[in-house]
Amino acid sequence: MEDKILNTELLINKLLEEEEEFHHVNNPAADIKPVIKKYLGVPNHAEQLGNKIYFTDGDAKVEVVVVTDEIIRVRLAPHGVFLDEFSYAVPKLVHKDAAFILLENESEYIVSSRVVNCHIRKKDFFISFSDKKNHITSADAVPMHWEENVKFGGYYVFCTKTCATEESFFGLGDKPTELNLRGKRLKNWNTDAYSFAWNQDPLYRSIPFYISLNDNIAHGIFFDNTFKAQFDFGAEDKTKTSFWADGGELQYYYIHGPHMMDVVKSYHILTGTHPMPPLWALGYHQCRWSYYPEAKVRKITTGFRENKIPCDGIYLDIDYMDGYRCFTWNRKYFPDPKKMISELAAEGFKTVVIIDPGIRVDDNYSVFKEGKANRYFCRRSDDYFMEGHVWPGRCQFPDFTNPEVRTWWGGLFDELVEMGVAGVWNDMNEPAVFGAGTFPDDVRHQYDGFRGSHRKAHNVYGMQMVRATYEGLRTIMKNKRPFTITRAGYSGVQRYSSVWTGDNVASWEHLQLGNIQCQRLSVSGIPFCGTDIGGFSGEPDGELFTRWIQMGTFSPFMRAHSAGDTKEREPWSFGEPYTAINRKFIELRYRLIPYLYSTFWEHHRYGFPILRPIVMQEQDVLLNHFRQDEFTYGDKILICPVMQPGQTSRKVYLPKGKWYNFWTNEMADGGQETMVATPLETIPIFIKAGSVIPEYPVMQYIGEKEIEEVKLNIYYSDYEVNSFLFEDYGETFAYEQDIYLEKKFVVNGDNKKLTIQQSMEGLYTPRYEGYHFNLLGLPFKPGKIVADGKEITSFTTGKDKVTEFKFSKNFKHIEIYK
Repeated sequence: MEDKILNTELLINKLLEEEEEFHHVNNPAADIKPVIKKYLGVPNHAEQLGNKIYFTDGDAKVEVVVVTDEIIRVRLAPHGVFLDEFSYAVPKLVHKDAAFILLENESEYIVSSRVVNCHIRKKDFFISFSDKKNHITSADAVPMHWEENVKFGGYYVFCTKTCATEESFFGLGDKPTELNLRGKRLKNWNTDAYSFAWNQDPLYRSIPFYISLNDNIAHGIFFDNTFKAQFDFGAEDKTKTSFWADGGELQYYYIHGPHMMDVVKSYHILTGTHPMPPLWALGYHQCRWSYYPEAKVRKITTGFRENKIPCDGIYLDIDYMDGYRCFTWNRKYFPDPKKMISELAAEGFKTVVIIDPGIRVDDNYSVFKEGKANRYFCRRSDDYFMEGHVWPGRCQFPDFTNPEVRTWWGGLFDELVEMGVAGVWNDMNEPAVFGAGTFPDDVRHQYDGFRGSHRKAHNVYGMQMVRATYEGLRTIMKNKRPFTITRAGYSGVQRYSSVWTGDNVASWEHLQLGNIQCQRLSVSGIPFCGTDIGGFSGEPDGELFTRWIQMGTFSPFMRAHSAGDTKEREPWSFGEPYTAINRKFIELRYRLIPYLYSTFWEHHRYGFPILRPIVMQEQDVLLNHFRQDEFTYGDKILICPVMQPGQTSRKVYLPKGKWYNFWTNEMADGGQETMVATPLETIPIFIKAGSVIPEYPVMQYIGEKEIEEVKLNIYYSDYEVNSFLFEDYGETFAYEQDIYLEKKFVVNGDNKKLTIQQSMEGLYTPRYEGYHFNLLGLPFKPGKIVADGKEITSFTTGKDKVTEFKFSKNFKHIEIYK
């Protein structure tokens, strides 16, 4: 056996030398040589224990687990001993009904599920994956390998795979670069990146999940490792793609498609989906650092109502606190916060307050006293509490990886909730420390019993902070849905929070970046995302702010936010014509609330991303791998933002099928580019033929008016198209007990007839009685309408060929005849 290993090592020696050079750049271990890089040898044994299969070369061991028919997990133990199985991203590895077998032939072992095969090559331990047509979708370029970390202990772990000539890569969260990551090298290390620039890396979140697309087959890799990690997508060597980390375990999930949508849905099986948000959270939010004192807050909220611009959320930044101490109020600025919040609520405003992790060292401050007495704050290796300076001055920081600390922290929101606070904004939780950047490496964390240093906990610190916030609010608010937002996070953070892209800049470049970042976050498993509309720093002019409002109308999270040293930045701040246009688009968002809410349900229940890049619509078209300025909200509305100053027209690519111009109702054939006019008052919006787009009346805030009927905009199609409408109470967790209503519409037509069918699931009963049908694009003038066997005689067809009529919300089958 030893001779066989030696011969094999000689055969691949050249490959390994190339790999040594490939990883030397940006590798921390390279600065502390000598370090021995070790590779898997020759697998000489395979053993199955339940749903796990183990392969070994006599020393190192590899574990292969079939999680579902589409998901296979691979783990490496350099000396045969695996770390305890624990993951914040995958709270419980649920093994679906996945049948698999272990096969062996002369050249390889094969772990085969009903969808995908995992191959372990006998001569060199190369691991590859194939579909049932034996098409290789992912393959090692060299065996998995590791280096001893002589500074901290443990290992640097590496995995390198082949990179095909036309392979494209998507994902990794909020990276501020092109949507297609081919040719990029990127790092995961949560970082406070004020006024970040194009291609600046890393930023606020670490999402170690990417999607590969090659030969019209998609697969995903989820590298579940919380240490500082790097990804190379053909940057150093265009024939290789690699991922590696400064510690922890080499553990990754291969997720088979073949469609990008399949990959994202399976990723959500592992990491979870976002819970249904409170309906008001989908409205427009206004924020600034900072709105104070109370008179200023009231001036802003009054401005919205006087200008008749809808708004649901008003934010209080750090200046509402007493000396920036969390969970306190500055009584000079806000003498009676409960009264203020109550009066704002009566006007339709939900109050959201910021909370940071830094707790001021002050023995007269109850939060600090409790944390100190219970040893809830992070400590360094010499057992001193870790201290750093942030907004309050000298601070200590809770260890949110300790479940006892999370419970304590969550309970601290009791008084804020009692005062009427509706949402919590978690900031500075990368964690950020003035001067030092973040915590020292030697800070220790409880890590839910799986202790580790800050090297291990850094990337999950913010996620565990917002987890504590969310779980605490859910307990305190009982059956009411919390709203939380976080700046930092790790894979799985979507189970607890929405996100925004951080401290951006008021520039056209950042408008473009925000568009890409939100698409990337959405396909990376984080659906409830948005940007600081108008830019956090810098000064937008009226045109830039208005174009940002237009794009933000179709961001899942819509919030304007700016720094305190900038000019006023409310939707009316720039005067006319900008105020009227901003009002028009914010009103449009409120009209579309039932559609936006339904797409959220499709995400929560089925794992669909909310924003979908064009490549997700048509991954077989190579040019679409590089289109990044258009996206769909759900799969029915195509959004084409305007992102250049003075732009009066822009080129739009329509995916295959038929699409209706939202503003003119004109139909266009897809699969081609077209020029569309873009005067300041509009952006190109297209609706997929066959869609049913539900609409509410315009409101100044969610719940202002009782819904008396829902308007259904039905776009004619000569092929069958399905649409959804989700309805429930909008603020409780009753949907978890099936108290909701999921409506499915099926539209199909020909030149003589249009058929609309509705089916329903769930126990919720809306209070309104009927639909207002709005039929668009009919190729004929209706002569007869039959609903559930009854002829409707009262309908109208206008000059623009739009046919309107009303009928019961409980209809099952409607036919419109020529």
